[in-house]
Amino acid sequence: MSIEQIAPEYIRSISPYVPGKPIAELAREMGLDEAQIIKLASNENPLGMSPKARHAMHAVLDDLARYPDGNGFALKETLSRKHGLGVGHFVLGNGSNDVLELAVRAFLPAGSSAVYSQYSFAVYPLATQSVGGRGIEVPARAYAHDLAAMADAVAEDTHIVFLANPNNPTGSFIPAWLLESFLEQIRRDVIVILDEAYSEYLPPELRYDSMAWVKRFPNLIVTRTFSKIYGLAGLRIGYAVADAKVAELINRVRSPFNANSVALAAAEAALGDEAFIQKSYETNRAGLAQITRGLGELNLVHLPSAGNFVTFRVGDGAGVNRRLLKQGVIVRPIASYGMPEWLRVTIGQTEENARFLEALAIALKG
Repeated sequence: MSIEQIAPEYIRSISPYVPGKPIAELAREMGLDEAQIIKLASNENPLGMSPKARHAMHAVLDDLARYPDGNGFALKETLSRKHGLGVGHFVLGNGSNDVLELAVRAFLPAGSSAVYSQYSFAVYPLATQSVGGRGIEVPARAYAHDLAAMADAVAEDTHIVFLANPNNPTGSFIPAWLLESFLEQIRRDVIVILDEAYSEYLPPELRYDSMAWVKRFPNLIVTRTFSKIYGLAGLRIGYAVADAKVAELINRVRSPFNANSVALAAAEAALGDEAFIQKSYETNRAGLAQITRGLGELNLVHLPSAGNFVTFRVGDGAGVNRRLLKQGVIVRPIASYGMPEWLRVTIGQTEENARFLEALAIALKG
């Protein structure tokens, strides 16, 4: 037996998640000046981080020789006040990816199944496969979740259903009434994970109170992140909200100190920086309009987006992406999602969006 064969077959067959290309990597590959490259590939906040978070980070630097608070008490207290739930309802993680994987480890035994939509976040099948679970991918409807089909796909051995709202990479949105109806019809012994990484970008008329659903549905886990609108992607901090008994089980498989001191302090401060959150929201709404208008002028089809990105069809996704890279513009090819004709662009600041559209017009000419 080779050393590789010691690992289970379901581990050996995993295709690792491929993140967006870093600026430094493109500069090395193409011989470009890093200062001239714009990255619109990973749905990061173009305004950077919250000023309050930056100040809080500096305040804890002198204590980095000590371990962080393993329970994240101060951040959980702040989250408790924000969401109106006791601290026992929260699980902290090294980004929301971490809490998604922790939930899978806690509730998806090897051989059981998880249901997720076609064109949904790549981590769902990866997390399922990593524990020996069986993935049930439900065909999308117009690149969005087909909730009726997903409910029908739940099998006797299904333990988890993944929903992303808004969804990455398509940007689709599930209205509150449809989500609530779905939760009401799913068996109570099936965990529903509602991934709300982009919820802060929703316009007021689309927002809903998923925290109230946590109180009603003990099988619901809501996950959120500080990587998007709060601008803390490099610190890797996120959280799950669930029934206290569910949260306690997830915490049993959580690694000690999986949220570091700097991230904890920054996240706590970022939650209170309402001015920065509002400015980030407004920048995104204006940029979303700028990008979609520009795509229309280029006669390109795009999917309606409720997040901080737009997915658009170019035909030759790989070729157009390559020509954008040569111009120092990084977007996200999504062939790995089964969408080789499409690219995804993150909303940037006004000048970044304009630069992208100019580069895209050139790239489309071949």
